[in-house]
Amino acid sequence: MDNSSKGILFAVFTALLWGFLAIALKVTLQVLPPATIVWFRFFVAFVLLLIYFLRIKPSGISIFRKPPLKLIFAGVFLGLNYLGFITGVHFTSPSNAQVFIQIGPVLFALSGIFIFHEKLTWQNFVGFLLLIAGLILFYSIQTDVDFSGTANFNKGVLWVIGGALAWALFAFLQKQLVVNYSTGQLNLFIYGLCSVLALPFVEFGELSNLTTGMWILLVFLGVNTLLAYGSLSLAIKYTEANKVSAIITLNPLITFLTMAILVNMNVSWIEKENFTMMSFMAALVVLSGATLVVFFRKKSGNMKN
Repeated sequence: MDNSSKGILFAVFTALLWGFLAIALKVTLQVLPPATIVWFRFFVAFVLLLIYFLRIKPSGISIFRKPPLKLIFAGVFLGLNYLGFITGVHFTSPSNAQVFIQIGPVLFALSGIFIFHEKLTWQNFVGFLLLIAGLILFYSIQTDVDFSGTANFNKGVLWVIGGALAWALFAFLQKQLVVNYSTGQLNLFIYGLCSVLALPFVEFGELSNLTTGMWILLVFLGVNTLLAYGSLSLAIKYTEANKVSAIITLNPLITFLTMAILVNMNVSWIEKENFTMMSFMAALVVLSGATLVVFFRKKSGNMKN
């Protein structure tokens, strides 16, 4: 198998993990508050990655001795991204959150154009227009069909948009940090930092009441964090970043499809989502716009690869 094929497979795996993530979060939110789940995800990912470095690359732990200020801010922003997204899922639904979180990659693409001097293509411009039009249409439709109530829906959307902005800032800082540090080192520090920052808000009493099935789901969320970002790093290593971005931008389709199957099965362990055909079409417009923005990105000649 050539490197490009490997990269695409790793990107697809990342999309699958993120596609199932929102659904798993929604189920776990029935028994645990958002901050506790966020802490557990970071803690599990940190412990597993720390074990790897201690056994395979002990020199990588040196990142803790004198971490750069940008790395500390990157960790804070990723923590805010996790908190914003899960709180948005709590107030609205997995599919709704997956649509609005697409603002994150687009904002990061904008930083490439205005800060890193990447060229704006006509595809980017069309993508921006489609994204804005799709989000406005999707929002207007969902405020009518989402039975959770307009107040909760609006609150959820605002939390997700805040999470998307935080992710764009995290990605902007990480793009500069990877020049001098490996992604594994960066993730190790960020997971550890976020575990510490979230610790004061953890309700440990709630963890003692979990069923075996809920513990399995919670561990899955922690492992998902580690595997998704690890797989993403490998995908970018083996193939072009724009191809990887385009693939993972489509992960909401996995959430939509899975939720549709669950609703058809009449499962009782997750809330039913309320969508119309127009909702789905508007979501496709959003995803099409985001894909155009992240896929057709050109670097100027003086940019470093």
